[in-house]
Amino acid sequence: MPATSPPPLEVMRTPAPRTALRHLDPLAMARNLWRHRELAARLTAQEVAQRYRGSYLGTLWSVITPLLMLAAFGFVFSVVFDARWGAGAGGDRPGEFALTLFAGLIAFGVFAEVVNRAPSIVLSAPNYVKRVVFPLEILPLVAVGSAVAHSLISVGILLVANWALLGSISPTLVLLPLAYLPLILLCLGLGWFLASLGVYVRDIGQAVGVITQVLLFLSPIFYPPSAVPERFRAIVELNPLSTILSGFRRTLLWGLAPPWSPWSGLTLLTAVVALLGYAWFMQTKKGFADVM
Repeated sequence: MPATSPPPLEVMRTPAPRTALRHLDPLAMARNLWRHRELAARLTAQEVAQRYRGSYLGTLWSVITPLLMLAAFGFVFSVVFDARWGAGAGGDRPGEFALTLFAGLIAFGVFAEVVNRAPSIVLSAPNYVKRVVFPLEILPLVAVGSAVAHSLISVGILLVANWALLGSISPTLVLLPLAYLPLILLCLGLGWFLASLGVYVRDIGQAVGVITQVLLFLSPIFYPPSAVPERFRAIVELNPLSTILSGFRRTLLWGLAPPWSPWSGLTLLTAVVALLGYAWFMQTKKGFADVM
């Protein structure tokens, strides 16, 4: 009988890391998002273009809406209430309160748009869920990109109004991307988390809407942090939106750099939030098709 060859030796393999831990790798997350950058950019541009498609004025509404809001704020707070920001770095010149308020609303508007859309963003795209090859994780990224794109139009209107009313343009405008950075990271993390949670818990959308309305008044948008009583000021300072709003006002209006120490800590914190939200989404998305 011919000699039978011995069975091949099994190659020793290093156990693969657990999926959840693999998703917590920031480099792997960055590589995955970079790989799908062209698709994300195309979907973002498509969403921006489609927002007002079918209306008579089209994309002009993205200019008219913030312009009317700024005019309303200017009349109500500068003419009717004669409000002043008080301890704000820009002084107490007439009309400045409306500009300061509007700058805060630009940042808050990005946050509110993303978190309010996130719980339904996967549910509204069932065709994408059924496609195994489609990267669902870029949907919150597209929502953030669309919100930021529209906010830049408001930024342009604010700069023109600041020049027209106060005769100045902030020299720290070039630092605006740094003010956007923690806001984008925070929106991405919450967007991934809420997008996944919204698939399994359908009521989360209603809860998020209420929380967003509460945050509108708990964040220093209509008032400076110094106006909050001392015993409650710590609550306002713990709100991550407080530092974000301050960064927008300082770079857009007051000619100051973002508060570096709070900004650095918040950017690191929001980066962790983004990574955890991404890992949560990637770990739970395998069950989306079963519950939709």
